Amino acid sequence: MHSMAPIVLVLLAAVLVVTLCRSLKVPAMLGYLVVGFLAGPGVMSLIPQGEETAFLGEIGIVFMMFTIGLEFSLPRLKAMRQLVFGMGFAQVAATMLLVALAIGFVSGSALTGFAIGGALAMSSTAIVSKLLTERLELTQPHGQLAIGVLLFQDIAVVPLLILLPAFAGGSETLWLDLAKAGGKVMVVLALLLFFGQRLVRPWFHLVARQRSGELFMINVLLVTLGVAWLTELSGLSLALGAFVAGMLISETEYRYQVEEDIKPFRDILLGFFFITVGMRLELSVLFSRFGEVLLMLLLLLPLKLGVVLGLGRMLGHRANDSMRAALALAQGGEFGFVLLALSMNLKLVAAPMAQAAIAAILISMLIAPFLIMHGERITRRLIKQDWMLQSLDLHQMLVASMSKSEHVLICGYGRSGQALARLLEAENINLFALDMDPERVREAGEAGDQVVFGDAGKKEVLIAAGLMRAKVVVVTFADTHAALRILHAVREVRPELPVIVRTVDDSEMDVLRGAGADEVVAEVMEGSLMLASQALMEAGVPPSRVLRRIRAVREERYDLFRGFFRGSSDEVESLDEALVPRLLSVQVCGGAAAIGHPLGALKLAELGVEIKAIRRQRARRTDFDDAFEISPDDVLVLLGTPEQLALAESRILQGD
Repeated sequence: MHSMAPIVLVLLAAVLVVTLCRSLKVPAMLGYLVVGFLAGPGVMSLIPQGEETAFLGEIGIVFMMFTIGLEFSLPRLKAMRQLVFGMGFAQVAATMLLVALAIGFVSGSALTGFAIGGALAMSSTAIVSKLLTERLELTQPHGQLAIGVLLFQDIAVVPLLILLPAFAGGSETLWLDLAKAGGKVMVVLALLLFFGQRLVRPWFHLVARQRSGELFMINVLLVTLGVAWLTELSGLSLALGAFVAGMLISETEYRYQVEEDIKPFRDILLGFFFITVGMRLELSVLFSRFGEVLLMLLLLLPLKLGVVLGLGRMLGHRANDSMRAALALAQGGEFGFVLLALSMNLKLVAAPMAQAAIAAILISMLIAPFLIMHGERITRRLIKQDWMLQSLDLHQMLVASMSKSEHVLICGYGRSGQALARLLEAENINLFALDMDPERVREAGEAGDQVVFGDAGKKEVLIAAGLMRAKVVVVTFADTHAALRILHAVREVRPELPVIVRTVDDSEMDVLRGAGADEVVAEVMEGSLMLASQALMEAGVPPSRVLRRIRAVREERYDLFRGFFRGSSDEVESLDEALVPRLLSVQVCGGAAAIGHPLGALKLAELGVEIKAIRRQRARRTDFDDAFEISPDDVLVLLGTPEQLALAESRILQGD
């Protein structure tokens, strides 16, 4: 009979170690790596190390890449092609060349250098993508740079798996094999992207009409694993196929629901992947071959970091973006294990040297979370230009706020911040907003809203946003710790300035008032007041003229609050919440089907979509009718549900 003891012990260790990691504010993946080391053959031998456990862990990477694909779209991928095939190719080629020269010199074998160079050129897709996603840095320039390189690394594994056996056996048909593999890759990706675009949306419509959450979940698993399996059959990686599947679904209105449904599978299986990685660590190798492990580690972290940083600067990327991407990509990756195992089987790399390389990759993967977490701090210390760039950002913010005086400074541009901004605009009151969600800032900025990216808890950012000329500061998000930082910064510069703070309930009111808040608006209390006033009115209590006027004003303003710009840090809604109207900024790029046509010809009202505003040449317009002709680079601000907005965007850009 099989014993449940090993499984229970592994789960217990995972809960304890991951809880400790979170308490210490250390990435949970480090806890999984430690659990893998403890439960693996190196210590307690609770989990057997074999192909089955490795494959189960790889499925976690599949779901991780699938969720990253949901953040992308085909237009964005096309825009990134130079980054993927330019920066990505240059990184792999340069790293392989430098490592091959060093290992070839030490070992005396060029083939050994080539094999280890290919393994060390890879980075960990799982670690980088997970940490960038958790830190909301996936859409930032350094995040895009890192993901672009990782995508090429996944593609580069295919020719490397062909080259290693060919070099080992002296194949005479090497170029023919590479040409066939390249052709297969192009055909498979073209078919998936071409037919997938036309099949995914109607297929999901068919499944969603059955109104079964269970069926919808099964369908998500089918599409994710099915596309990954097809790419694996063609010689590509499972992770690349899952990325394509996610990208196809991102074009549909089901994107957010799919992302929410897939989370439990992704997080659990990805955690198991890190456990399987930790199982590979052998202390005996670290002690017996310490010199070789140290050499491999030096070829990984400093050399790889320098390659990515240098290439980023050569290709025109900002110094701080290149540095942060280099810190994210400096470690080894899971595909390195695959290439090293193949190299050992082909006798290209001796087993002791391969074990040293595996140990170095594992150590680099343990170091990687700290490099990514503290990337901004490290960049500030190592790159002096970053201070200049920050000064430039503050200068640009200062220029944007120079025209503002006697304005309301809004800290946080979520739903509450946007609702406040619309009410202030209706009363012709100047405002300026700060927000830390880059996706929300981009969307709202394209629509012409007065919002910039910045941390309102920093004194220099508040000053650049016009704190010295502001009439009032409003903290619109219910985060007491962040609100206290903002209050401290404001009181240090302008102690007399009124500050209004939002909180969930009255439990933190005394703390916030003690820190200098003039007014604290508690959501629960406001809700209670609204319920009480409505109940009294319905019970026949005659309201005063003031109360009637306040109620009328509130009812008039409710329409202004409809819709909000969704940010990447907003929680993913359920199917019912997906019916809530939201705002979307659609830029009419060159070649869009709507260019030259009047608004009325789009017939967006038939889809249930309302055009709230149009931004043309930095001017926001609300005085338009159906005869208004659309021009290139116009930004249309649309109001509707996610499904309606997806159809409207497709009609504007593609004419569907």
